[in-house]
Amino acid sequence: MGYNNAYNAYKETNVKTASQGRLIVLLYEEAVKQLTLASSLFDTAAQLPVKNIEKFGKAVLKTQEIITELQVSLDMEKGGEIAANLMSLYIFFNKELTDANIKKNKAKIDSTLKMMKELCETWRQAAETSANAQPVQVRQALNIEG
Repeated sequence: MGYNNAYNAYKETNVKTASQGRLIVLLYEEAVKQLTLASSLFDTAAQLPVKNIEKFGKAVLKTQEIITELQVSLDMEKGGEIAANLMSLYIFFNKELTDANIKKNKAKIDSTLKMMKELCETWRQAAETSANAQPVQVRQALNIEG
């Protein structure tokens, strides 16, 4: 029991002290984890056994909640075309996941999972690049005075 408490405290501290870029990566990582779980619940014939329906629904819903959090974090004014493209992608993901949840469609889960993994890696690289950049470079890239 002590290990779980320590691990949960570590996770909480990791989130509270993370940069904005790292928080986005954490959200993507959790979405990938949930979609991986959802995909793993299907049998070899890509059918969802009745005993796994509840777990599947929870994993898909949690992923949709994460995607919604990513949507509301977009700065549409400063983000320009990139923010608009991400918004469109997030809307697409939520539609695909809604459809996958209703129809118990593994292919749509796997397709969304693949794209989320790619975005996660892109955000991870961006977060690492900005974390390693000199403060002046970061301020310039983010258009921050100082």
